[in-house]
Amino acid sequence: MTDEQLEVANSHITYHMERFGYDKPNVIFKKGYIEELQAAGIEDESVDVVISNCVLNLSANKRKAFSEIFRVLKPGGELYFSDVFSDRRIPETLIKDPVLFGECLSGALYIEDFRRLLTSLGYPDYRILSKQKIELRNSEIKQKVGMIDFYSITLRTFKLPFEDRCENYGQLAIYKGTIEEAPDSFVLDDHHEFKVNESIPVCSNTAAMLQKTRYAEHFNIIGDTTLHYGIFSCSPKSDKLDSNCC
Repeated sequence: MTDEQLEVANSHITYHMERFGYDKPNVIFKKGYIEELQAAGIEDESVDVVISNCVLNLSANKRKAFSEIFRVLKPGGELYFSDVFSDRRIPETLIKDPVLFGECLSGALYIEDFRRLLTSLGYPDYRILSKQKIELRNSEIKQKVGMIDFYSITLRTFKLPFEDRCENYGQLAIYKGTIEEAPDSFVLDDHHEFKVNESIPVCSNTAAMLQKTRYAEHFNIIGDTTLHYGIFSCSPKSDKLDSNCC
């Protein structure tokens, strides 16, 4: 983010404030590095949702970046982001390639290393919302990294004490239909769509995502984690880039 970009953004604050009928601005633009959010004045557990669009792959210190994100998130807060992932680790020689860096490819996270990173930070579950393979059409780029499959993935995870597997406690989730933008059904991820007033069996992690986050008022969760029934039966998926849990 450059000073010029921030200048343009700030110049439109008044317009949008008036356009949406606010008495005062509800947006503040801050300049800083994602690895150093504290330097930008963002305090511990002060943020409800962190949204990122193809930025984290550019970070040279992804552990620090994700650590900072979870530091600033409130308990139950959500990380919702889209980025470039790969089906294998990028060779060191290619990570430093300026062309690949500019194309957001050299910093792509190997999906299994992403899973390991989240787990090491204490958050061993994430959910994929969409995934699309990136077609490499430039011959020069294809010659360098054609052996690697890249994907544009949108996913979410939460600052919650997840279990590292989907566990079955006999819980049910019922969507109330009260989210204005989703009156008929709510999509949590690519394999959880909750239709209004329909009882859906869920694992304890999914129940927590719905019960202990900003979605809590929109769901009824039946049951708790008192009685354990074993592993939650998830439909196996062959794609190794699928979500970590059910």
